[in-house]
Amino acid sequence: MKEIIVYGSGCANCDKTEQIMKAAAEKLGIEANVRKETDYAKIAMAGVVRTPAVAIDGKLVHSGGVPDLEKAEAWLAG
Repeated sequence: MKEIIVYGSGCANCDKTEQIMKAAAEKLGIEANVRKETDYAKIAMAGVVRTPAVAIDGKLVHSGGVPDLEKAEAWLAG
């Protein structure tokens, strides 16, 4: 199971990023635990400079802006 964390303040873009990551995992048939992290200290400790950001299995793969579904699928497949 993949562990996916969406880092952000809880804004609309962060919510949209969470939904995109869930949709990508479902489309690829990948079991994933997708969760949001809104604690600013934890966001900073993860090395996030801009939100929304995405980490998959502990690796930061995206920071700043809402990713499209195709990018999310590529991150999960890679």
